[in-house]
Amino acid sequence: MSPLPGVVPWPPELAERWRALGYWRGETFGSMLRERAAEHPERPALVAPAGGPIQDTGTTPVGSSATGAADARWTYGELDERADRIAAGLRALGIRRRDRVVVQLGNESAFVETVFALFRIGALPVFALPPHRRTEIASFVAQAEAVAYVVGGPVPGFDPRELAAEIQAEHPTLRHVIVAGDATAPAGARHPFVALDDLRAHPRPYSAIVDTPHDRGGWAPTPDEVAFLQLSGGSTGVPKLIPRTHDEYLYTLRRSAELCGLTPASVYLAALPVAHNYPLSSPGIMGAFYAGARAVLAPSPDADTALGLVARERVTITGVVPPVALVWLDAVAGGTVEHDLSSLEVLQVGGAKFSAEAARRVRPTLGCTLQQVFGMAEGLVNYTRLDADEETIVTTQGRPMAAHDELRVLDEDDAPVALGESGALLTRGPYTIQGYYRAEEHNARAFTPDGWYRTGDLVRLTPRGDLVVEGRDKDQINRGGEKIAAEEVENHLLAHPAVHDAAVVAMPDPYLGERTCAFVVLRDGVDPPRPVELRRFVRGRGLADFKVPDRVELVDAFPRTNVGKVSKKDLRLLAASRAQAPA
Repeated sequence: MSPLPGVVPWPPELAERWRALGYWRGETFGSMLRERAAEHPERPALVAPAGGPIQDTGTTPVGSSATGAADARWTYGELDERADRIAAGLRALGIRRRDRVVVQLGNESAFVETVFALFRIGALPVFALPPHRRTEIASFVAQAEAVAYVVGGPVPGFDPRELAAEIQAEHPTLRHVIVAGDATAPAGARHPFVALDDLRAHPRPYSAIVDTPHDRGGWAPTPDEVAFLQLSGGSTGVPKLIPRTHDEYLYTLRRSAELCGLTPASVYLAALPVAHNYPLSSPGIMGAFYAGARAVLAPSPDADTALGLVARERVTITGVVPPVALVWLDAVAGGTVEHDLSSLEVLQVGGAKFSAEAARRVRPTLGCTLQQVFGMAEGLVNYTRLDADEETIVTTQGRPMAAHDELRVLDEDDAPVALGESGALLTRGPYTIQGYYRAEEHNARAFTPDGWYRTGDLVRLTPRGDLVVEGRDKDQINRGGEKIAAEEVENHLLAHPAVHDAAVVAMPDPYLGERTCAFVVLRDGVDPPRPVELRRFVRGRGLADFKVPDRVELVDAFPRTNVGKVSKKDLRLLAASRAQAPA
């Protein structure tokens, strides 16, 4: 089948190389789950707590939360069957192979069964995050020309069904809204909404439908096809869409499971939102499924909830971002949570740089091995090896997971730097994409003509080949692992009638690593708005909360470079000097 329009395909000679070297093995997500279910139908696959505080005192029965509601506890056989029924329901709705479906679900069982159902019919999930609001969701629907949008139930201050109705009214391609919960559509909705429960109740499983002579071969995706679209952490505008094929992504699961020591006896805790690449695949819940292990979904990463699940479910490995790791370390060291963490073998920390001082606390405080993870949804993933010496583990961000990952570290003129010097990281390899989806102009900047991806990261290489992350060379803020494009926030500030110009930069933060600081120049002759009013204005424009500036500074003018450009370097220094001052 021809490539999906808008996707930059792998050059045939490279695709053949990766197959010949054994990186790509001709697997799909649908076949992977089916194989695990056939091999071990009774093996536990997924635990998703129903909500409420997690107790490990022996008084909470296995299979329920402290609230008394039943947890989702599915075997591989049950997960496969549920995905198969939903796949049949999606087919009955008219959702077809290569159709794009925006999925905005949190750490709940519905996420897992829904995405496997989409994989099975060859439809492409577009992984939105729970904090995303109108600005982001409308962009994803438009970029992908999505035919469906899957949402969960209301949360305090936000009902995704209302947003879904608004988005559907504005985008004719969006035929279906599917709700994991009460599917009552708001008044004025263009079409009735569909309950996920109704899709799952389809009378015939998908496997029985596609096994008929009329349908055989027309639905199942092939391993070289795009499996889903992830979100970039780009430096301009809303995130771009990242196409990942079954073959390349399943390699990352297989290799991550090996490097992270997963076995069928392992238990992986997803403490972060599973739509992120990191808790999805490094090794994440998908790596756990590849290994035939058990995945546990934490409804919150707070110390009591997540560490309570570690104790109750005998979790062996989990992955977090530095701010979460610091909270856990302080909670355990300070005695504010007291859970049995003896099962925990590996704590992964990634998404942003983990300071060496904090990294040294992991083993004595939690009694487990630290594994640093540095990677990107576009491809390259690096891990510190579990058997590395402690100094390497705490001071580096690992080395590439594939033998054929290639790295270049270049200066501002694209010339190689000396070993040990800092420079911009470029990479290519058997699982790093060839280009963003429907982004020809951006691809010309982000990729070199010979296929190297400009990651936007500043790194240095040690003599042993380990990476040390120094920062970013893109105009981007990494707020506790959440990537924020400065230009996007600036554009929202510029929409305010009193704002003449705006510049958003990172400011240091001991907890999140970086926060956002917006410097604003006001128009002459206007009543100056207070910083809190500008923050409220940005939030009111439908921007995700984590993108709203943490600090707004009103200034008379911006510092300039010698050629007259706004000097964000000087603004970052100014932001750092004011980081400790009251906002």
